[in-house]
Amino acid sequence: MELTTCLWFNGRAREAANFYVSIFPDSSVANNWIAPTDTPGNSQGDEVVVNFKIFKQSFIGLNGGPQFPHNEAISFQIPCKDQSEIDKYWDLLITNGGCESQCGWLKDKFGVSWQVISPEMEQYIGGEDKAGAQRATKAMLEMTKIDLIEMKNAYLGN
Repeated sequence: MELTTCLWFNGRAREAANFYVSIFPDSSVANNWIAPTDTPGNSQGDEVVVNFKIFKQSFIGLNGGPQFPHNEAISFQIPCKDQSEIDKYWDLLITNGGCESQCGWLKDKFGVSWQVISPEMEQYIGGEDKAGAQRATKAMLEMTKIDLIEMKNAYLGN
């Protein structure tokens, strides 16, 4: 059995699916479902569902209406291997209407929340040196995009 995440878009599911697969490896757009008759939110012939994968994880993009916008209660974490990868995904996801938040969080142009982070962060905010972890956490709380060198320097007291 495979769990699939359904993301509700305000008529922009195909655009969102194409955007995500252009960014992430091991991603693709698959089949769709066209309404065979009028439904509460779509007319006959409308594309209702777009199936796609990001990092081989299955998603459904649903062309719903404006009544259920995305919010920060659900977000997707991207565990980047290094600063270069953080910079890449950050820049791609905020382009054309996305917005920065803090501590590595952002919203893309569709309102979907992402955490662009790195497992390396745990060395600093969860490190054995408690004073260093406090400094690294304080530094992270002042960031929008994660800066691994700044977090490391804060941890080390540099």
